[in-house]
Amino acid sequence: MSSEIQVRGKSLIVSAPSGSGKTTIVRHLLADRSLSLGFSVSATTRQPRGAEQDGVDYHFMDSVAFQQRVAAGDFIEWEEVYPGRCYGTLKSELDRLWSSGLIPVFDIDVVGGAKLRQLLGPSALALFIRTPSIDTLRERLVLRGTDAPEVIEERVAKAAEEWTYAPQFDHEVVNDDLEVACASATALLKEHLTQAPA
Repeated sequence: MSSEIQVRGKSLIVSAPSGSGKTTIVRHLLADRSLSLGFSVSATTRQPRGAEQDGVDYHFMDSVAFQQRVAAGDFIEWEEVYPGRCYGTLKSELDRLWSSGLIPVFDIDVVGGAKLRQLLGPSALALFIRTPSIDTLRERLVLRGTDAPEVIEERVAKAAEEWTYAPQFDHEVVNDDLEVACASATALLKEHLTQAPA
């Protein structure tokens, strides 16, 4: 499978351990109409949570369909993030957004974000969002109320490993105060967008 893609513009990669607030920060950025951002809809084999919609929040697929798309070379990157739960970035999402004159925004797992940063090169800005501590992360996952206790502990254990990937990103944003974290992410993106194309 080839993961090659022709880079046609800048992009933003936002990654974090589950529960760190990356999706909230991404939504804040997408709401800023001055930035011309477009959300890259990831594909996943997991079931929808709450009010999530197919084609809007994720492209939901069963494992067979996902692996067929892998074999066809449709993904720029994909990862089995948890046993039996795969996530991936479809090349068609990049083409759709760049063709519309938008800057793709990836709300993506840590390993996938590191891969994308390597594949897209300096035209991409990669932000690693993290909580002040692992204990803070556990508290937020419990308060979110979407996962069973054993799933929360699985995510917390994974987060400790994911924090080791932070140096592969361009910047770390510590989400202690959400408003401050959103402002920091916005400032970093605006700075990136003013730089000459790589």
